[in-house]
Amino acid sequence: MKTIRLTLIFAVLCGLTLAARAADRASLQGILISASNESGQTDRRLAEYEPTLRKILRFESYKFLGDDSTSLDVPASGSLSLGDGHELTVATESSDGKSIHVKVRWTAGGRTLMNTGLVLRPGVPAVLGGPSTGNKGEVYAVILIGR
Repeated sequence: MKTIRLTLIFAVLCGLTLAARAADRASLQGILISASNESGQTDRRLAEYEPTLRKILRFESYKFLGDDSTSLDVPASGSLSLGDGHELTVATESSDGKSIHVKVRWTAGGRTLMNTGLVLRPGVPAVLGGPSTGNKGEVYAVILIGR
């Protein structure tokens, strides 16, 4: 009987340890878009983000270019390959269950476009404005979502 109790206590402690470790992980999704003042319809894959994009970037239409996602321990670092040679290197610094503190480095073609720190709230998109795409009046942007 004593062996069964010890086994149950051990199993409960292992479960609590695993639950605590799971809380120290961050799932991140990055979406590369182009923003334009040309009239047109926004890509339907960006529909849920369009109000935020219009509020922050103030362009007329948005096009989905690529995305990637990852899951990282906190603290840890990883990268997201978004397409068109754009990559985000993300370092998770801390998490309190309500937010994730990250450092982000956005690169393209071997050039650093941005280094910044962000506090991501689960499900709330952060928008990073970027450089020109080379097309008249069109710029790159990244949506970063922590989950």
